[in-house]
Order: sequence, then C-alpha cells, then structure tokens
Amino acid sequence: MHCMALRNGYMPLANLCCGIIVRMQTLPLFPLGRALLPDGVIYLNLFEVRYLNMIKACLDNGTPFGVVALTTGTEVRRPGVKETFVDAGTLAVPERIDDGSGPAGLIQVRCTGTQRFRINSVEQALAGLWVADVTVCPPEPDTPVPVDLKDCADALSDVIAQLQRDNVPAQAMPIHAPWRLDNCAWVANRWAELLPLPPTQKAVLLKTDDPVERLDMLREVLIVKGVLP
Repeated sequence: MHCMALRNGYMPLANLCCGIIVRMQTLPLFPLGRALLPDGVIYLNLFEVRYLNMIKACLDNGTPFGVVALTTGTEVRRPGVKETFVDAGTLAVPERIDDGSGPAGLIQVRCTGTQRFRINSVEQALAGLWVADVTVCPPEPDTPVPVDLKDCADALSDVIAQLQRDNVPAQAMPIHAPWRLDNCAWVANRWAELLPLPPTQKAVLLKTDDPVERLDMLREVLIVKGVLP
C-alpha cells in the first residue's frame, strides 16, 4: 500500500483515495467532549477565534479538520486549564448552515465524519489551535453485518425508531440518515458514538481497522449495559 505525505496544508477529501495511506502534516484539530466516527454527524456553534479561523479556512479550501475526544479540559478554552485528548480521531467535513444574519462572530456548521486517523505528533499553534501530523486510515470497507452480530443492528434500529417516535429535532438527533443497518462499520460506529464509554476506550475502537472486530467488541459492552440479553 502506498503512502503519500502532505507537507504544506491539507488535502481535499476528493483526493483521499481508497488504497492510499495519506499522511497529513498540518491537520487542525477540534477536541470535543464526544467522539465522532465515520458517517456520524455533529452540529457546532463556533465563536472562539481559533475555531472561527479554522472553519473559515476549511470552508474556503474544501478541506477537513479533525475531531478528537477530550480526556481532560473543556471544549471552550479556559485560562490555566490544560486540554488533553486521545491519539485517534475522525476527519470532519463542515457545511455552513447559518445564513450569516446571526450574532457577529458566530458560525454554525453541520459536520460529517469521513475517515479515521491516528495522531503521530501534535503542537499548539497561534490562538491555541491544535495542529497534528496524522496518518489517515483508508475508507471503511463495505462489510455486511455478520449473522452472529445482527442483534446489534436490530437494537440500533429500535433506538432509531424510538427517536423518530419522540420527534427529536434534527440537530438533537444522535444518529442521522441514511440508515445503513446492513453495514457492519456503520452499525459499530453509531454504537461507539452512542454508548457512554471513556474516551480512551473510544480511541481503541477508532484504531480497530476491522469493522467486524469493532462491532464484536461493542456487542460485549451492549451485553454489560443490558441493551442485549
């Protein structure tokens, strides 16, 4: 498998080809109190200077940023509070959803997770923005849910149906269409986002390349949590 290194800036997602391991040397990071996995969706209200500049550059250049789960600290920067985060995350592609008529200095975006990555090194740049050298994992394989893990997909279908019955607003939905309940990676990734797992455990899931193995690990958690018998 080939490896491609990017020394200046980032690579548009259209160029992140299947079968090529991509190393991105200046990926901006957004540490959050939750994890994002491929095909997941998060909504963000941005007002800190470091993230406003980051998101404007991403929108202008058609480039992603990286979402990583916090282990210490908070999403909003506070004096004297150190931010630490896990060493794996997911590329996020932002789409601006506000019309610019809201409060000055505020941007609202809808972000979709694309590919997983592993952090090689990280540094804090101007205004406190974290920038990382990362290795991007290949796209998730289109693997069917095995028969012995189908109960995980059925349980997730029940969760989706309940959310729909409750008329949960789009921005509050923890799972977004299209529902790919026959896809092993999609089912595993949604459970990884939904379950209240420690960030370090979610990082282990992010670094697990085989979606069947990832879902099998999560099935054990679903049994312990009482979601599955």
